[in-house]
Amino acid sequence: MGILKGYFESNPGRLIHKWTHYLEVYEAHFERFRGREVHVMEIGVYYGGSLQMWKHYFGPEAHVYGVDINPACRQFEEERVRVLVGDQADRGFLRSVRAEIPRVDILIDDGGHRMDQQIVTFEELFPHISEDGIYLCEDLHTSYLPEFGGGYRRSGTFIETAKGLVDKLNAWHTREPDAFEVDDFTLSAHSLHFYPGMLVIEKRRMQMPHARKTGVPGTGR
Repeated sequence: MGILKGYFESNPGRLIHKWTHYLEVYEAHFERFRGREVHVMEIGVYYGGSLQMWKHYFGPEAHVYGVDINPACRQFEEERVRVLVGDQADRGFLRSVRAEIPRVDILIDDGGHRMDQQIVTFEELFPHISEDGIYLCEDLHTSYLPEFGGGYRRSGTFIETAKGLVDKLNAWHTREPDAFEVDDFTLSAHSLHFYPGMLVIEKRRMQMPHARKTGVPGTGR
């Protein structure tokens, strides 16, 4: 049993609501940040339980920030846990968050799950993530639900936006610069990992890939 699953199953704190397969994904991508200074932001505070979970998981050097539209969520602040109140679909608010929290290593979008919220949050905050950080968006199934602005292959959903990021990741190889080209995302995204209901983007300063040959040509025997 992983550390996060163990904490979740024996939860000693406030209510946490997560799809259980997320816990394994978190550990696969977040483990390298444990025990070091890390700044974690989660959009969507709910009852504050996951903020406590992150604080426990990452250790005594972790700084945890929650973002929620509900002012009542401020009651969940505690040592090394801070809550900012505002609408994640409001670009002005997100820009104020960038100014107030100058460093974010991990961002978890578990907010309202509407298409405008997820897309605006990605556009405003992905560039703000540390160059070796992680951007994680949860509950992508809402991209298929009309009540969230979704629909199968509907233009303007977050899942369709995310599919477009695959092209940007591979833009080094374009022979159609008028269609797409290397941009800031290409230069800063190392990899995209799709899981049921979740996208994880690992950041890293990137350069154009190159191929090499080593060894002696022969029969291969």
